[in-house]
Amino acid sequence: MFYIIQENVFREVNYDLIFQTLTRLGLEFEVITCLPNSDDFNVKTDRKDVFTFGSIRMARLAADKDWKPGSFFGGNHDYTVYSEFYKENLLNYDCQIKQFEDDFEWNYGETKFIRPCKDSKLFNGQVFTKTKWEDMVAERKQNENYTKLTEPQLIQVGTPKTIYKEARCWVVDGKIVTSSYYRFGTYVDYEENVESEGLEFAQRMVDIYQVADTFVMDICLTPDGWKIVEINCTNCSGFYKGDLQKLVIALENKFNPILDN
Repeated sequence: MFYIIQENVFREVNYDLIFQTLTRLGLEFEVITCLPNSDDFNVKTDRKDVFTFGSIRMARLAADKDWKPGSFFGGNHDYTVYSEFYKENLLNYDCQIKQFEDDFEWNYGETKFIRPCKDSKLFNGQVFTKTKWEDMVAERKQNENYTKLTEPQLIQVGTPKTIYKEARCWVVDGKIVTSSYYRFGTYVDYEENVESEGLEFAQRMVDIYQVADTFVMDICLTPDGWKIVEINCTNCSGFYKGDLQKLVIALENKFNPILDN
């Protein structure tokens, strides 16, 4: 396949390794710039067998291109969809679903964990106080990208949880092909070799339901065992310390039409 990669989109050490990996595997790629406030981006290639890595906005725009597979953005990458299958295996299965602009009750001194239901990056899921939440909502409402939204934005509102460590698992064709820790307690730290219990849990969840032919599942270890944090789109998820060669080879095996002949 041909790979289109957005310039400097993942601000992490492993970002540059994607270029080394594609070159080593003899695969063609193009680096593009996705201009702010633009509803398109320019590419030189006329190939249609394209896979993209970039921002949420680029993935959304790429999903409308005549590329195969292009981008998997949208669809079932939505808590309201996959929660029907994963149920109590989700970290925030006890949450309430609200609209972004809804008012809801806060107790004195209370904190809530709030995140979008869709992988939209409208805001980052985190623990909010009442003041912090209301300030963020007011700021987002003034943002041009928010005013362009055409449908209600659903959010999860739940209670903060104790998390010992978090890891990312990349899924292609129903199998976990690589993984990486990205947080230990409150510290961001990228580390390979996610422990077998975490990978076994993630694979059991993949066996229950797959949101797409490739996707990213973030998992965490809690006092109640392993849980799913969220599901994200492969096209717009950071690489952390995942094995990019394993990921690209799996993508080629699944989506490269030449390999099917």
